[in-house]
Amino acid sequence: MTVSEPGWELYRSFLAVMRTGSLSAAARALSMTQPTLGRHIEALEQALGVTLFVRSQSGLRPNATAFALVAHAENMEASAAALMRTASGETKEEAGTVRLTASHVVGAEVLPGILAEFHQAHPRIAIELVLSNIPSDLLRAEADIAVRMFRPAQDALVAKRIGTMLVGLFAHRRYADRYGLPATLEDLEGHTLIGYDRDPFWIRAAAAMNLQVPREQFALRCDSELAQLAALRAGFGIGACQRGIARRDPDLKQVLPERLSLTLEIWLAVHRDMRSSRRVALLFECLTTALARYASARV
Repeated sequence: MTVSEPGWELYRSFLAVMRTGSLSAAARALSMTQPTLGRHIEALEQALGVTLFVRSQSGLRPNATAFALVAHAENMEASAAALMRTASGETKEEAGTVRLTASHVVGAEVLPGILAEFHQAHPRIAIELVLSNIPSDLLRAEADIAVRMFRPAQDALVAKRIGTMLVGLFAHRRYADRYGLPATLEDLEGHTLIGYDRDPFWIRAAAAMNLQVPREQFALRCDSELAQLAALRAGFGIGACQRGIARRDPDLKQVLPERLSLTLEIWLAVHRDMRSSRRVALLFECLTTALARYASARV
């Protein structure tokens, strides 16, 4: 039975311990002393009326109850962060913080130039850029705006289709000069391929491109799009790349462009409650224009 309502700072300390694995590491992460953090954990257990950790000479070991609380504490963490972003600027002001989420490759390769232009036009708006291939949950306020390669389904979100993005197979000029490029799909078997490891998205994407290549045929297997792109640029072999990214690098040569291509939709999503925020609306409008321009260009 709950004796008292725990404060957010207790849950924050709890999450830090769960993420770092020890009191000392959690204390360093939160810039507080280890005894203070230990008191937070004890106070949280007392307030909730449960034991969360097993004490031993090696430190704290979370029990099943602690693991069950993590998701709820993370919801509180996201809400607290959203509260701070909302309070960072008045609704109608062109100031404050906007949290934007996108995939690793879009966030690292496509968005920086767009955000640089946005910052020049609106220097008082700070941007928190979250890169993850696991979609952040806008309903839980983990982000204000999301760039996604699929249509969001939640009713509470306002989603806008920006256009389509083309993905193809490419090879660096150094690789092409050394080994040549395949003329047919069958020729791919004799080439060095960069591909997925375990990500089911890439398995489906390969099937959509009519690319019947078993995982074992990839000389480099990695689910990170950025690592695949780096290997492609290094001349390791043939791999997938967005045409918009390849367009900026004349050394990237497309492989079988008429046979191997994949079309992905680009969507922007925002929570309905954030539409009245001037800073969110400004970034949403900027992304709409810039990503549409990116999507419309073809190599």
